[in-house]
Amino acid sequence: MTDQHKVHWYPEIMYEDDSKIPFVPVPAGEEMPKILFMFESRETGEHEPGLDGEPLPIVELDLYQYANMNVLKKNLSPEILDIVREVLGLEPVRIAAKKGAEVTAKVRNTIENS
Repeated sequence: MTDQHKVHWYPEIMYEDDSKIPFVPVPAGEEMPKILFMFESRETGEHEPGLDGEPLPIVELDLYQYANMNVLKKNLSPEILDIVREVLGLEPVRIAAKKGAEVTAKVRNTIENS
């Protein structure tokens, strides 16, 4: 199949009923996008008439872009990645990795002792 006739896959953001963390089901042969574009939709509090004269809320749309941190980690120097993480309110990689290892050790210890 040529690129010209290739069917484009569009990521769909989904949620489990009991989780606040969304997921994207990625079909076989596709990859998680390097960046996601998403509109924020916010009602202005004003209305305009609809087709039948009913009041419809006026909505403002703002476009946001969300980068895949795995792509950034793979392609940025550790120093620049830590700057990006700091801007996003995250800890530097070395500190986050240490804390993650501590949590993993506690979980393993709990499992082994139960």
